[in-house]
Amino acid sequence: MISQTQLMLFAVTSVVLIFTPGPDIIYVMTRGVAQGRKAALAAAAGFSLGNFVHIFFAVVGLSALLASSARAFQLVKYAGALYLIYLGIRMFRSKADLAAAGELKPLQGRTIFVQSIIANVLNPKVAVFFLAFFPQFLDKEQGSLPLQMLLLGTFFVVLTLICFGLVGICSGTIGAWLQGRPAIGSRLGRAAGSVLVLLGLRLAWPEAR
Repeated sequence: MISQTQLMLFAVTSVVLIFTPGPDIIYVMTRGVAQGRKAALAAAAGFSLGNFVHIFFAVVGLSALLASSARAFQLVKYAGALYLIYLGIRMFRSKADLAAAGELKPLQGRTIFVQSIIANVLNPKVAVFFLAFFPQFLDKEQGSLPLQMLLLGTFFVVLTLICFGLVGICSGTIGAWLQGRPAIGSRLGRAAGSVLVLLGLRLAWPEAR
Protein backbone atom coordinates (compact mmCIF):
# COMPACT_ATOMS: atom_id res chain seq x y z
CA MET A 1 0.00 0.00 0.00
CA ILE A 2 2.81 2.41 0.89
CA SER A 3 6.23 1.96 -0.68
CA GLN A 4 9.37 1.82 1.42
CA THR A 5 10.68 4.94 -0.34
CA GLN A 6 7.49 6.84 0.50
CA LEU A 7 7.66 5.79 4.13
CA MET A 8 11.35 6.56 4.58
CA LEU A 9 11.10 10.02 3.02
CA PHE A 10 7.99 10.74 5.06
CA ALA A 11 9.62 9.53 8.29
CA VAL A 12 12.82 11.53 7.84
CA THR A 13 10.95 14.71 6.93
CA SER A 14 8.49 14.24 9.79
CA VAL A 15 11.18 13.74 12.43
CA VAL A 16 13.01 16.85 11.24
CA LEU A 17 9.78 18.84 11.49
CA ILE A 18 8.80 17.39 14.85
CA PHE A 19 12.12 18.31 16.45
CA THR A 20 12.13 21.79 14.91
CA PRO A 21 11.84 24.40 17.71
CA GLY A 22 8.26 25.69 17.60
CA PRO A 23 5.42 26.63 19.99
CA ASP A 24 4.38 23.01 20.59
CA ILE A 25 7.73 21.42 21.37
CA ILE A 26 8.85 24.54 23.25
CA TYR A 27 5.73 24.27 25.41
CA VAL A 28 6.41 20.58 26.12
CA MET A 29 9.97 21.42 27.08
CA THR A 30 9.15 24.45 29.22
CA ARG A 31 6.32 22.61 30.96
CA GLY A 32 8.82 19.91 31.86
CA VAL A 33 11.36 22.44 33.07
CA ALA A 34 8.74 24.24 35.17
CA GLN A 35 6.69 21.32 36.45
CA GLY A 36 8.38 17.98 35.79
CA ARG A 37 8.21 14.99 33.47
CA LYS A 38 4.55 14.06 34.03
CA ALA A 39 3.40 17.53 33.02
CA ALA A 40 5.65 17.48 29.96
CA LEU A 41 4.36 14.04 28.91
CA ALA A 42 0.77 15.22 29.30
CA ALA A 43 1.50 18.12 26.96
CA ALA A 44 3.30 15.80 24.54
CA ALA A 45 0.31 13.44 24.40
CA GLY A 46 -2.12 16.32 23.87
CA PHE A 47 -0.20 17.90 21.02
CA SER A 48 0.34 14.51 19.38
CA LEU A 49 -3.25 13.22 19.55
CA GLY A 50 -4.67 16.58 18.49
CA ASN A 51 -3.17 15.91 15.06
CA PHE A 52 -5.84 13.27 14.41
CA VAL A 53 -8.40 16.05 13.94
CA HIS A 54 -6.25 17.71 11.26
CA ILE A 55 -5.60 14.34 9.64
CA PHE A 56 -9.34 13.64 9.41
CA PHE A 57 -10.10 16.96 7.72
CA ALA A 58 -7.10 16.60 5.40
CA VAL A 59 -8.24 13.13 4.31
CA VAL A 60 -11.83 14.28 3.74
CA GLY A 61 -10.89 17.52 1.98
CA LEU A 62 -8.15 16.13 -0.27
CA SER A 63 -10.22 13.06 -1.13
CA ALA A 64 -13.11 15.28 -2.21
CA LEU A 65 -10.75 17.42 -4.27
CA LEU A 66 -9.26 14.39 -5.97
CA ALA A 67 -12.71 13.05 -6.80
CA SER A 68 -13.72 16.35 -8.38
CA SER A 69 -10.56 17.15 -10.35
CA ALA A 70 -7.20 15.44 -10.72
CA ARG A 71 -5.77 18.69 -12.10
CA ALA A 72 -6.96 20.61 -9.04
CA PHE A 73 -5.27 18.02 -6.85
CA GLN A 74 -2.01 18.58 -8.75
CA LEU A 75 -2.35 22.32 -8.22
CA VAL A 76 -2.77 21.67 -4.49
CA LYS A 77 0.44 19.62 -4.55
CA TYR A 78 2.37 22.44 -6.21
CA ALA A 79 0.86 25.01 -3.87
CA GLY A 80 1.80 22.73 -0.98
CA ALA A 81 5.38 22.51 -2.23
CA LEU A 82 5.56 26.31 -2.32
CA TYR A 83 4.12 26.45 1.19
CA LEU A 84 6.79 24.06 2.44
CA ILE A 85 9.43 26.35 0.93
CA TYR A 86 7.81 29.36 2.62
CA LEU A 87 7.59 27.49 5.93
CA GLY A 88 11.23 26.48 5.61
CA ILE A 89 12.29 30.09 5.07
CA ARG A 90 10.27 31.13 8.13
CA MET A 91 11.89 28.38 10.22
CA PHE A 92 15.31 29.35 8.94
CA ARG A 93 14.79 32.90 10.19
CA SER A 94 12.98 32.09 13.46
CA LYS A 95 14.49 31.78 16.93
CA ALA A 96 13.53 29.45 19.74
CA ASP A 97 12.72 31.01 23.10
CA LEU A 98 12.75 29.14 26.39
CA ALA A 99 12.65 32.23 28.55
CA ALA A 100 8.99 31.70 29.48
CA ALA A 101 9.65 28.43 31.33
CA GLY A 102 9.64 30.07 34.72
CA GLU A 103 6.41 31.94 33.97
CA LEU A 104 4.22 28.85 33.56
CA LYS A 105 1.66 28.29 36.31
CA PRO A 106 1.44 24.75 37.73
CA LEU A 107 -1.47 22.77 36.27
CA GLN A 108 -2.85 19.25 36.69
CA GLY A 109 -1.85 16.71 34.07
CA ARG A 110 -5.40 16.35 32.74
CA THR A 111 -5.70 20.11 32.29
CA ILE A 112 -2.39 20.28 30.45
CA PHE A 113 -3.45 17.37 28.22
CA VAL A 114 -6.79 18.97 27.27
CA GLN A 115 -5.27 22.41 26.75
CA SER A 116 -2.59 20.95 24.47
CA ILE A 117 -5.19 19.17 22.33
CA ILE A 118 -7.24 22.35 22.02
CA ALA A 119 -4.16 24.44 21.19
CA ASN A 120 -3.25 21.99 18.43
CA VAL A 121 -6.76 21.69 16.98
CA LEU A 122 -7.34 25.45 16.93
CA ASN A 123 -4.02 26.24 15.28
CA PRO A 124 -4.83 27.06 11.61
CA LYS A 125 -1.17 26.77 10.65
CA VAL A 126 -1.22 23.07 11.57
CA ALA A 127 -4.31 22.51 9.40
CA VAL A 128 -2.71 24.25 6.42
CA PHE A 129 0.49 22.33 6.98
CA PHE A 130 -1.27 18.96 6.81
CA LEU A 131 -3.06 19.95 3.60
CA ALA A 132 0.31 20.90 2.11
CA PHE A 133 2.29 18.03 3.59
CA PHE A 134 0.26 14.92 2.79
CA PRO A 135 -0.07 15.28 -1.00
CA GLN A 136 3.70 15.32 -1.39
CA PHE A 137 3.99 11.67 -0.29
CA LEU A 138 1.01 10.13 -2.08
CA ASP A 139 1.34 7.77 -5.02
CA LYS A 140 -1.69 6.71 -7.07
CA GLU A 141 0.11 3.53 -8.07
CA GLN A 142 0.19 2.42 -4.42
CA GLY A 143 -3.60 2.19 -4.11
CA SER A 144 -6.22 4.19 -2.22
CA LEU A 145 -5.04 7.75 -1.57
CA PRO A 146 -7.35 8.32 1.43
CA LEU A 147 -6.02 5.13 3.02
CA GLN A 148 -2.44 6.23 2.33
CA MET A 149 -3.16 9.57 4.01
CA LEU A 150 -4.73 7.85 7.00
CA LEU A 151 -1.79 5.48 7.41
CA LEU A 152 0.79 8.23 6.99
CA GLY A 153 -1.14 10.46 9.37
CA THR A 154 -1.29 7.77 12.03
CA PHE A 155 2.44 7.16 11.54
CA PHE A 156 3.04 10.90 11.99
CA VAL A 157 1.08 10.91 15.26
CA VAL A 158 3.11 7.95 16.55
CA LEU A 159 6.38 9.65 15.58
CA THR A 160 5.24 12.87 17.25
CA LEU A 161 4.26 11.04 20.43
CA ILE A 162 7.63 9.27 20.58
CA CYS A 163 9.70 12.38 19.81
CA PHE A 164 7.73 14.71 22.08
CA GLY A 165 7.75 12.01 24.76
CA LEU A 166 11.54 11.87 24.64
CA VAL A 167 11.68 15.65 24.88
CA GLY A 168 9.28 15.53 27.83
CA ILE A 169 11.32 12.90 29.66
CA CYS A 170 14.56 14.80 29.10
CA SER A 171 12.99 18.26 29.32
CA GLY A 172 14.86 19.41 32.42
CA THR A 173 18.24 18.47 31.01
CA ILE A 174 17.46 19.71 27.49
CA GLY A 175 15.96 22.96 28.74
CA ALA A 176 18.94 23.79 30.92
CA TRP A 177 21.34 22.86 28.09
CA LEU A 178 19.55 25.02 25.50
CA GLN A 179 19.16 27.97 27.86
CA GLY A 180 22.92 27.95 28.26
CA ARG A 181 23.40 27.73 24.49
CA PRO A 182 20.83 30.02 22.83
CA ALA A 183 22.58 29.76 19.45
CA ILE A 184 21.81 26.01 19.28
CA GLY A 185 18.05 26.62 18.94
CA SER A 186 18.63 28.97 16.04
CA ARG A 187 20.93 26.47 14.34
CA LEU A 188 18.32 23.73 14.68
CA GLY A 189 15.73 26.04 13.14
CA ARG A 190 18.02 26.89 10.23
CA ALA A 191 18.84 23.23 9.61
CA ALA A 192 15.17 22.19 9.62
CA GLY A 193 14.24 25.18 7.48
CA SER A 194 16.87 24.21 4.92
CA VAL A 195 15.49 20.66 4.77
CA LEU A 196 11.98 22.00 4.15
CA VAL A 197 13.11 24.36 1.40
CA LEU A 198 15.03 21.57 -0.35
CA LEU A 199 12.06 19.21 -0.01
CA GLY A 200 9.70 21.82 -1.42
CA LEU A 201 11.99 22.48 -4.38
CA ARG A 202 12.32 18.77 -5.08
CA LEU A 203 8.56 18.20 -4.97
CA ALA A 204 7.80 21.28 -7.09
CA TRP A 205 10.12 20.06 -9.86
CA PRO A 206 8.09 17.71 -12.12
CA GLU A 207 11.07 15.58 -13.13
CA ALA A 208 11.76 14.85 -9.45
CA ARG A 209 8.72 12.58 -9.20
